[in-house]
Amino acid sequence: MKNIQYSIVIPAYNEGERLGATLEKVLGFVRQQRWDAEVIVVNDGSRDNTAEIVREFAEKDPAVRLLENPGNRGKGYSVRHGVLNARGEVVAFSDADLSSPIEELPKLLQALAAGADIAIGSRWLRTELQTQRQSLHRQLFGRIFNGLLRIILGLRFKDTQCGFKAFTRRAAQTILPLQRIERWGFDPEILFLARKFGFRVQEVPVLWGHCGGTRIHPLADGARMFQEMLRVRWYDLTGKYDGASEIGAQSANTLPGGPGPRV
Repeated sequence: MKNIQYSIVIPAYNEGERLGATLEKVLGFVRQQRWDAEVIVVNDGSRDNTAEIVREFAEKDPAVRLLENPGNRGKGYSVRHGVLNARGEVVAFSDADLSSPIEELPKLLQALAAGADIAIGSRWLRTELQTQRQSLHRQLFGRIFNGLLRIILGLRFKDTQCGFKAFTRRAAQTILPLQRIERWGFDPEILFLARKFGFRVQEVPVLWGHCGGTRIHPLADGARMFQEMLRVRWYDLTGKYDGASEIGAQSANTLPGGPGPRV
């Protein structure tokens, strides 16, 4: 199967209420731009009608694909699953709530065209672009987490957690097979690996608005993300990230444990 221009990956867990509107917006924008693109929704073991909605769209539009995870594995697993099964020369992922509107994607693509290997959307490079702020306690949690990332992993980005990122195919195929964090803490791992293997990462200010219904819990998930941060450092010290050239040469359709069924 030939490669295409762009792949847009959307991880989804129980997103039945808003996924239809999201796909309408994404597909409408893709058509408007006249892109040769695919839209991949990765269903993370949803208990609602998420998969049925995607199948309905796929019946009408061959650009839509559904990937099924083997149960509920987490956002990190879902992104890896989608990216490693994508056919695009550029692969992006976006949260299902479109906190950053899909119309912002050209900003990331421009950064790649200018020489970046990875472009990451940022809520904090230009705070005036935030159309709806998070609560104060979530902002505080984010600042603490960012400070720990700088100390433990040496990541100097203002925002690692924005769910809006794009990769060249080469960067995606090198980094994502090495990813081991499967839940919320996967973003810093990806950026740590990008730095480790010499990829250029560009932080890009994007429009962003907080959406209700988020499933992250600052205390419980914050503790887990801190543990995952330490795991990334431990994996690096013990050589578990070595051998990138061999892993990156594998097929883009290879996923540790095997990809789930696709529709």
